Amino acid sequence: MTEILQVKNVEKVYKDNGVPVQALKGINLDVLNGDYMVLAGPSGSGKTTLLNLLGALDKPTSGKIFFNGEDITTKKKKELSDMRLHKLGFIFQAYNLIPVLTALENIEFSMMLLGIPVKIRTDKAMELMKELGIETLANKRPNEMSGGQQQRVAVARAIVNNPSLVLADEPTANLDSKTASNLLDLMEKMNADKGITFIFSSHDQHVIERAKRLVNIADGILQ
Repeated sequence: MTEILQVKNVEKVYKDNGVPVQALKGINLDVLNGDYMVLAGPSGSGKTTLLNLLGALDKPTSGKIFFNGEDITTKKKKELSDMRLHKLGFIFQAYNLIPVLTALENIEFSMMLLGIPVKIRTDKAMELMKELGIETLANKRPNEMSGGQQQRVAVARAIVNNPSLVLADEPTANLDSKTASNLLDLMEKMNADKGITFIFSSHDQHVIERAKRLVNIADGILQ
């Protein structure tokens, strides 16, 4: 299998009230196409920082990150924005759905940004909602849905553009154990059926137990 991501000697330093804080230290990591990986570690371990770097939401202080062989650390903001829109999907702990849009409109949103015609994007979004068993939510807004329903809509939004990589930051943190288990079943199916690479950051034991590949991180260092 080929690498979708290569991380080479990456460091990340933040400033806290002017004082440098090293969040990541000498990270080296290869992620293969089709991986179902969990970055596991306690709060403050650096897992979310690393996930943000892998998703081109932030840049490392030093080191290189390659996505499909291209060095993303040297790309400009517009290039990174295009890459995220076309090739990456994101699932967040807080769902991050747009409150004024329905479930269907939230799923369609990234397709709208790509200029896909209304009928095509609506048909594609509805087809995916049926596949995920959430078609009855189509006209509901986020405040009319449970946390588990919102997170399923967020998963649909993340995969609707057929990304090669989905990054999920603590996706089960606000869900009860049964809802979390159902959500993980869904993402495992997406991984198996569609070949989507998933990388989670989590300290949830339910997520960690499902990992096909587990990477532990503590104090900004891979263990």
